[in-house]
Amino acid sequence: MARIELDLAHAYKPDPKSDADYALLPLKMTFRDGGAYALLGPSGCGKTTMLNIMSGLVVPSQGSVKFDERDVTRSSPQDRNIAQVFQFPVIYDTMTVAENLAFPLKNRGVPAEQIRQRVGQIAEMLEMSHQLDMRAAGLSADQKQKISLGRGLVRSDVSAVLFDEPLTVIDPHLKWQLRRKLKQIHHELKLTLIYVTHDQVEALTFADEVVVMTRGKAVQVGSADALFERPAHTFVGHFIGSPGMNFLSAQGENGQLRVQSLEVAMPDGVSVPEGELKLGIRPEYLGMTQPHAAGSVPAQVRQVQDIGTYQLLTCDVAGVLVKVRLAADMPVPPVGSQVWLRVLGQHTCFYRNEELVA
Repeated sequence: MARIELDLAHAYKPDPKSDADYALLPLKMTFRDGGAYALLGPSGCGKTTMLNIMSGLVVPSQGSVKFDERDVTRSSPQDRNIAQVFQFPVIYDTMTVAENLAFPLKNRGVPAEQIRQRVGQIAEMLEMSHQLDMRAAGLSADQKQKISLGRGLVRSDVSAVLFDEPLTVIDPHLKWQLRRKLKQIHHELKLTLIYVTHDQVEALTFADEVVVMTRGKAVQVGSADALFERPAHTFVGHFIGSPGMNFLSAQGENGQLRVQSLEVAMPDGVSVPEGELKLGIRPEYLGMTQPHAAGSVPAQVRQVQDIGTYQLLTCDVAGVLVKVRLAADMPVPPVGSQVWLRVLGQHTCFYRNEELVA
């Protein structure tokens, strides 16, 4: 395994002049030895570019890549000793499952008995022990992808295993099983795993730390709890959560607060930042309260949705629609009625220029 350090930027254009010309804006990032990470963001945000730079498939246009303080910026994937699992299965159909899993080890001259033991260990982890003698051509797409995962994990000496959206071809009901397996394998083998995905559920359930990316920039690195409770950037608040964080314009002045031009009665002992702000609060924390209660604003109910495990209200706060998540057994106000929503509390975040204000 390896500690991976990035200090780089990358543009596919030869002479980048603006931020829009970069696939990856300048960044410094460290992936610790034995950690499980996810690169999370929408299509085109730069996560696959970052993964391919780490693997050696792409050379950064600026800066360096280091594995355990060794500069590998221009080294090949083989020299870096990494394994990469791609979006679609890369296997040999004419070989058996066992032969596919053994292939990376045979190429490196590993003794036959060690190969047999390691293949058996990985097959057991992936629940494929009963399929070792089957030809890969006869397997389903998800089973073939499990072989790809196994080939990435079978070498115990790799610096890192890099996954590029490996569960895309897997049926939805099987994805959670494979995510659980990968998490289990990480704990057992202590490999450095870096996993690219646009699916927040995959990222938050697999990784110890998630790198949230947008427009070529890593805007926050943190645990699932940190990303949910204290998003460092408005994009993180919007992207993480279902539904995402609500945002309202705000103005702090002389210890007082206006939200969407509405005066907010300040709770005792609460202070807010000064100046033009954006207030962010999760639907889970935007609860209803008594009229004119401290820290609340009036709103009108526009829509009520019964999601089954909870109820979702859409409310109008001075022209801005916000989402309120209520427990399934809570009484729900009728559409068109006025309610008071608590916008100030321990979970409220304030942003300036899209970044979190302390």
